Amino acid sequence: MQATEAYVGNEQQLAFHSRERQMEEMRDIVTRRLSVFYRTAYRQLGNEADAEDAVQDALLSAYKHLDQFRGESQLSTWLTTIVTNSARMRLRRRPRLTPLSLDERFGEEQEYSLLEMLAEPGPSPEDECRESELRGCLVKLAAKLSPPLRKTFQLRDLDGLTTNETAQILGVPDGTVKARLARARTKLRQWMCGREAR
Repeated sequence: MQATEAYVGNEQQLAFHSRERQMEEMRDIVTRRLSVFYRTAYRQLGNEADAEDAVQDALLSAYKHLDQFRGESQLSTWLTTIVTNSARMRLRRRPRLTPLSLDERFGEEQEYSLLEMLAEPGPSPEDECRESELRGCLVKLAAKLSPPLRKTFQLRDLDGLTTNETAQILGVPDGTVKARLARARTKLRQWMCGREAR
């Protein structure tokens, strides 16, 4: 009976020392190969934060189940497999995205398409080019105007100031700004249409 008790006691001591040795080996492997584990998870997930979470989950799981390691492979291989599986599980939990056609119409009366929703709300490049050419032409033609008309046109139409602001800068009443602006626009319109102002 004492021999049996001694044998059981020795086996428990061996199991304890074996577990302690496995934990020490695991700490050593984690210290040396942590960056490899992160890269393995990142290749699966494509996201740094998710990769870090997957590695953390994997190492925690490996620590909890270290007693299940049977020694049929190297401990580092066993840990890498757990990290890979953890990353795959995390990948499976992600919501699946359904591809949509850009031309597919949606809404109550099918009035919208994804392509129309993605379009820039601002002017197109062609509109910007046309606007730039028109502005260049106006600046050239405005140079022909008399100084009072040119200054009024420049401040009001090209610089975008209000009538009141333009009047304050030029030191004239609002009515004078409106009259000069009307004359300047009329002359510019005539010049742009190819007719000389009288």
